[in-house]
Amino acid sequence: MNKSELIGAVAQKAGLTKKDTEKAINSFIEVVQEALAGGDTVAILGFGTFLARERSAREGRNPRTGEPIQIPAARVPVFRPGRGLRDAVK
Repeated sequence: MNKSELIGAVAQKAGLTKKDTEKAINSFIEVVQEALAGGDTVAILGFGTFLARERSAREGRNPRTGEPIQIPAARVPVFRPGRGLRDAVK
């Protein structure tokens, strides 16, 4: 399911217009991005938690030449599913 299919499905389920649903989904994405960039976590009970983790610097290999390269440290977004989501997928 891509973003436009998600918007259509949510609009139908909630009885909203696609335009209003798109605004709501885009706003949700922006709020999660801003929270993670600010160092916060976003926890939705029964669904899951969005958080940012620190990934330490490490040594990797260039796949083309095989020579070692340094991969810098980075903050990466992570989603940890909640029990309700895990149970629904089983």
